[in-house]
Amino acid sequence: MSDFRINSIATKQGQHGPVIAGVSTVNSTGCMKIPSGPTEMRGGRGRGVIGSGQQIPSGAVNTMNLITIATTGNAIDFGDMTVGAAYRGGLASSTRGVFANVQGDTTYDYVTISSQGGANDFGEITTNHMGGATFNSPTTGFRVGGSSSGSHTSQIIAFTIASTGSFFDFGEQIERFNYVNGASSPTRGIMFGGVTMSPASAEQKIIQSIEMASKGNSTKFGELITERKYADTAGNTVRALAAGGAQPSTLNSIEFVTIATEGNATDFGDLHSGTSTGKSGSVSSSTRGIFSGFYPADTARMDFVTIASAGNAQDFGDMTATWHYHGGCSDSNGGIGE
Repeated sequence: MSDFRINSIATKQGQHGPVIAGVSTVNSTGCMKIPSGPTEMRGGRGRGVIGSGQQIPSGAVNTMNLITIATTGNAIDFGDMTVGAAYRGGLASSTRGVFANVQGDTTYDYVTISSQGGANDFGEITTNHMGGATFNSPTTGFRVGGSSSGSHTSQIIAFTIASTGSFFDFGEQIERFNYVNGASSPTRGIMFGGVTMSPASAEQKIIQSIEMASKGNSTKFGELITERKYADTAGNTVRALAAGGAQPSTLNSIEFVTIATEGNATDFGDLHSGTSTGKSGSVSSSTRGIFSGFYPADTARMDFVTIASAGNAQDFGDMTATWHYHGGCSDSNGGIGE
């Protein structure tokens, strides 16, 4: 075995180094670090993908955007979804994002977050309910509630993120809530507010939770300070945030809960402006939550907060288009953990 104790190797002409054959070791002040981990994670984690939605006045669009959560700046194009639709929801593992809640369609899409090649068909869910909460554990995705042709559902549907078409029944919500959004830690899913069918479109304060490792119905976690539907959601392993939404008037307040401890929500701060067309699914990392699409004003704008520190949101940058009712996912959300 060779043992070289040098800082550089080159030919006399300095064009290239010699060929070293056999088992060799290197001991130097500088060396190349061989990448580790699966190929789809080689670029590092901390990406968020925002997908599909509604534009005024052109209607549904299938555009997706990419952001790097740790920095501020404008989004860039990620590619297109197979179907453009409003009321999207998003969730993700550390490598794959899934977009749900297609308006009037049962098709779900998936993306490889480390790439920018657009979406692929994930499979057909059993019902076409839209407007349900979406969140994930490290391996399993969830869609909770929603509405189809004016009929709400209490069903919780789960699926294995790595396996296309792997939908199965998980349990039921406390009631048939629609326009309910959620976030999660690796073990517990949280659902904020929503509306009920009876009385019609009554906004709710209720916070629900499920234990994601075992099938079962949701239970009451606590209550929001303010009734709301269409809340934007984000979170890390410790906190889940609900921001904006409608009551039915537009809201700009942000509330949070500590996921491990049942109880009522606490005031966090404010968004820069109100938004009544919430984004379902977490575009977040262990440190930051991102909120986007402030309809009817600033529909391209994105805000961010530092999850561990209560305070008002700050400007992150702009999306590539003015849209709302879109979904979001990230490869470092609270449901995955670190």
